[in-house]
Amino acid sequence: MAKETAALPISVFFSRLFGNFHKLIFTNLLFAVPFAASFALFWFLSRFAGSFSNAVLFLTIIPVFPFYAGVTRVCAKLSQGQDVAIFDTFLSAVKENFVRFIIHGLICFAAVFFSYWSISLYAGLGSVNFIFYVLMAISIIIALFFLFAFYYIPTMTVTFDISMKNIYKNSALMTFGEIKSNIIATFGLFLLMVVSTTIVLCFGMWPVAIAISTAVICTLIVPSVASFIINSAVYPRMYAMITDNKSQNKAVDKKLSDKRSEMLDLKARQQKKEIDEELKTLDIDASADGDEYIYYKGRMMKRSVLLKLREEAKESEEN
Repeated sequence: MAKETAALPISVFFSRLFGNFHKLIFTNLLFAVPFAASFALFWFLSRFAGSFSNAVLFLTIIPVFPFYAGVTRVCAKLSQGQDVAIFDTFLSAVKENFVRFIIHGLICFAAVFFSYWSISLYAGLGSVNFIFYVLMAISIIIALFFLFAFYYIPTMTVTFDISMKNIYKNSALMTFGEIKSNIIATFGLFLLMVVSTTIVLCFGMWPVAIAISTAVICTLIVPSVASFIINSAVYPRMYAMITDNKSQNKAVDKKLSDKRSEMLDLKARQQKKEIDEELKTLDIDASADGDEYIYYKGRMMKRSVLLKLREEAKESEEN
């Protein structure tokens, strides 16, 4: 680890990438099973959807997204140089985050659907009126916002036990606040796409060859390597931000708790002082026979008890 710390970040990245490549392939194979089943189902349904076929195909995101939790946790740990039990880590991440990632999947589907249709629509209408190119540019910016946010949302969910509100709030803040990390992650994904496309084209231009090679690349390489690239770029800054916020929140909570305790102690001391003052001036005949009950402060108390309290109040003042 000392050598890696002294090395350049790019050399550390490639060292961890190639050193864990067999683990990334295994992670992809775990993810490929639910992905293939969901994609096959929605591909079949899309054949009957007409002009909405792409929208139906995008629905694959929702049932697949919980399994991306496993990919994310494995790749986040590998990208930070941690040793990982792939199968157990993958399954535990899926089980622990299933519901949350279903919600993330719904939001991701909405983001993809909006981005695809708005950009396609305005690009087509741009030839009619230039204003549509402006709207297309705005749609691209919104799409980038969603893209950058989803660099953080999955990793933040599987790493920290924080509310969904804070996950989305922090992700939105880092979308704008960590532009450098976001650009590095996007550039890395672009290079992955170029390499993957080059490999596919090396198998020939026949449709069957393209389909088979694309399936192989997606099954063995793309999901986990993409997640590894994203986490390598954004994880350190994200982790620092969340842990700093947590420590600050704990410090504030402790200060408030201490202040509250001080106020309660002060109030208790003031109340005791007031009671002692009253007890010292309490007119009770100590030489009287018997130990009858006397009404004091809304309660019936024995005379002997009140006398004892009065003596204690006087001793407290002397001390």
